Amino acid sequence: MALKGNLRDFSIHQLLNLINLAHKTGALAVTPEALPNRANGHAAPASLFFREGRLIHASFEGKSSRLTDILVQVGRLTPEQAQIVNQRSRVDTDKELGLLLIQSGYLTQNDIIQGVRGYLLETVYQLFTWAAGEFRFEPNQLPPEERITVPLSLENVIVEGNRRQQEWERLRDEIPDLEVPLRFAERPRTNLRDISLTREQWQVISFINARNTIKQIGEYLGLDEYQIRRVVYGLKQNGLVEMAQPVRLEPPPPRAPAPGAKLSRGMLLRIIDGIRRR
Repeated sequence: MALKGNLRDFSIHQLLNLINLAHKTGALAVTPEALPNRANGHAAPASLFFREGRLIHASFEGKSSRLTDILVQVGRLTPEQAQIVNQRSRVDTDKELGLLLIQSGYLTQNDIIQGVRGYLLETVYQLFTWAAGEFRFEPNQLPPEERITVPLSLENVIVEGNRRQQEWERLRDEIPDLEVPLRFAERPRTNLRDISLTREQWQVISFINARNTIKQIGEYLGLDEYQIRRVVYGLKQNGLVEMAQPVRLEPPPPRAPAPGAKLSRGMLLRIIDGIRRR
């Protein structure tokens, strides 16, 4: 018998706890409600699969769950490597793709497992920011056989998910409005020679101008509202960026940087040094 309801009445925390304690096997489908100014406002429906109380697979509707695409998303594989392997594959299954990745020398078996594990965790963690949405649990349903599954303990997932939910609430308080652009801080507080930025922070910096809102930058880079807030919060904490005035006219979506326009570390240092001398 299927279990169904709304996250307003039965949170994702409670759902996962029930599945864990009852050692359930089956599929959990969650469709978020489109609510203004909430993390799940533009999220796609999610499907989670469990075997005997352990999470084994997860995906979002409309987002490829092919092994090579997953490994590109988590940074284990380059798009060029993924394209080469996809062209060589005769059967589009994770096992076939995984074997080709190992034979090509791109990844080891452990690399693939850790990549799938990371993707699985990041997928389910996003659900902890959903305050409302319809869910349905169908017992004894498993993911397609062609997918690689990695069993994960739900106890650890719940603990980390709750921590991220608290972090999300703090990020939403710190950055309540995504419809504003960013600007470089007039007086950066950080020691510029000690700057160490993540790949996502460098990407966000490349799009900073008066017309690109935080929301648009996040959408272009494929970051959800939790992720873009986290990246911007880190830049703010480093004293590199500030919130600018809201854009009154609807701006065009951010464009990819022209060749050679991507900010290098040295260019960023010169920009901020110039701001300091004003």
